[in-house]
Amino acid sequence: MSATTERGSAVPAPAVVAAGPGTRRGYRRRGERGLGMSVALHTTLLAASAIAVFPVLWIVFISLGPGSAWQQPGEVVHHLSLGNYRFVLLHSDFPHWLLNSVIVAAATTVLGVLIAASAGYAISRMRFPGHRSLMWTFLLTQMFPVAVLIVPLYNLLAQLDLLDSFLGLILVYCTIAVPFCAWMLKGYFDTIPREIDEAGRVDGLNPIGTFWRLIVPLARPGLAVTAFYTFLTAWGEVAYSTQFMSSDHYTLAAGIRTFAADQRADWGSMTAASVVIAIPAGLVFLLVQRHLVTGLTAGGTKG
Repeated sequence: MSATTERGSAVPAPAVVAAGPGTRRGYRRRGERGLGMSVALHTTLLAASAIAVFPVLWIVFISLGPGSAWQQPGEVVHHLSLGNYRFVLLHSDFPHWLLNSVIVAAATTVLGVLIAASAGYAISRMRFPGHRSLMWTFLLTQMFPVAVLIVPLYNLLAQLDLLDSFLGLILVYCTIAVPFCAWMLKGYFDTIPREIDEAGRVDGLNPIGTFWRLIVPLARPGLAVTAFYTFLTAWGEVAYSTQFMSSDHYTLAAGIRTFAADQRADWGSMTAASVVIAIPAGLVFLLVQRHLVTGLTAGGTKG
């Protein structure tokens, strides 16, 4: 069959192919995975999840054991108890270490986020002498390992009479957290339109008022990410707290090592303390988790 155009020329009609028994049906849409690919993907994800979760579950399992040695799994199963947790919470210095860690971590989080947010906003919005040098200085400070910085920081704290003090440890932790957080918040502030700053100036706000009343509420996801990072920095750091603090001012990360003697380690107490230490960090994560993805991704693009 053919169709006739206005000029009278014949145009062949499109051929219709009947779908016979041997014709392949069901083309895969874009983005769809085959059965084999789905099985392989889910198997890989399950294996990765198991590898990630196993150390945590093993620590919890050992913490329920009875002795001070590294027990065999069968030995733990037959003697499950909460004795290690009772010893750690009621008969050790763990509550005192916990209080010290709360003080240091809370103060480091507040001070570190305040400094990082102020620095990130200033670099994002203002142009001043040394603007680029300041950002590269922040980046340069992250290149030195802890072992290299312990001695100069120790001498500096000794000259300032800040050894074995919470203030000295808080300032040291800020030197770790602030450069990274300032970089992240600078990228996040870049995504906030500058028209908001101009609107604030029209309404009579000075730069500080614009920052606190307009920019900070919009930057909550970025601030949540930096607060979480700063908290973890102060909560789990070991080297500085061990070298700069005495036993009376030990934080959790430094105090837990006292459960390991020269000849023998009290694995039950150490694992139980590790589980308890992880609980506050998990609670902080739950508080800020809805902001984490937004804050991490927004800082990577410039609006």
